[in-house]
Amino acid sequence: MRAVVAHGAGELRLEERPLPSPAPGQVAVRIRYGGICGSDLHYWRHGAVGDFRLREPLVLGHEVVGEVREVGAGVRGLEPGARVAVHPATPCRECRQCLSGRHNICPHTAYLGSAARFPHVQGGFADVVVVPAEQVLVLPAGLDLRRAALAEPAAVAWHAVGRAGDVTGKRVLVTGAGPIGCLVVAALHAAGAAEIVVTDVHAAPLAVAAAVGATSTVQVGTAQAAELEGMAADVAVESSGSPAGFDTCLNGVDRGGLVVGLGLLPPGGTAVAANAIITRELRVVGSFRFDLELAEVLTALRSGMLRAEPVITSVLPVGRVSEAFETAADPAASCKVLLDFQASDG
Repeated sequence: MRAVVAHGAGELRLEERPLPSPAPGQVAVRIRYGGICGSDLHYWRHGAVGDFRLREPLVLGHEVVGEVREVGAGVRGLEPGARVAVHPATPCRECRQCLSGRHNICPHTAYLGSAARFPHVQGGFADVVVVPAEQVLVLPAGLDLRRAALAEPAAVAWHAVGRAGDVTGKRVLVTGAGPIGCLVVAALHAAGAAEIVVTDVHAAPLAVAAAVGATSTVQVGTAQAAELEGMAADVAVESSGSPAGFDTCLNGVDRGGLVVGLGLLPPGGTAVAANAIITRELRVVGSFRFDLELAEVLTALRSGMLRAEPVITSVLPVGRVSEAFETAADPAASCKVLLDFQASDG
């Protein structure tokens, strides 16, 4: 089978790997679509994501959907041909976090396509992927695989909005209109936010944000940015992963407001306007990955409550993987780029 493998900074290969078979309790999924994430781009460009460096070749990808190909012994409720989404996380289910129901912050989690462990956890950008049966969710009837490919990043956004609490009727600021930021906008819209203001340095992603529910957009670095002064949002969600974006959130919420940190900041010490947290008595919470939200998101995608389709800006066959990664790496020209593992390379 084919697999998209990172061998180091700048080394991305489409190579042959042995076709895997499921062991008892496992499921083999024939992948149709895989969404290229920021972490995939970091492994390709830098050979690392934060402190997690490649120490062996790594099959990338954790945003994958497809059809069940084969099930291992003892698996019930999943039949070959069923259209499914794959939850990328395998928590330990034994630590304090897992036992308290917070599997998404389990310190021992194995995550598809991650170099956080050694040996690395090989990812989902392959023709066939084998995972534990409990990580496989059957799609709701009527939800096509292309839309379902957004479920994993949308669950990240859904979890972040959940961390903000009830946003019904509230004014919300979102910094960063990348794929996750735009999906945060879609989730906020679904949750009943009255006003959603989105910032980004590029015009194209702001157009996507508007298409999924932003009530207004602000391009950073232009005269339009003055509109943020005195905004006094109830909630701000930082999804750009930049210190400047974090400061915009800290200064953009009203006194006593809430900031949700979602975008991963550069590793090491990061200077932010911490005094604003103290003097304006702000609440700041983190948001990391997701847990059970994937099932909720699949239902919301099926019903149309989650307006996410405009986030997909390109779908390219896996045979053109280098072009797909180059496209995904240009935020001025793309939002979410999907790899199609069952399309011809033409």
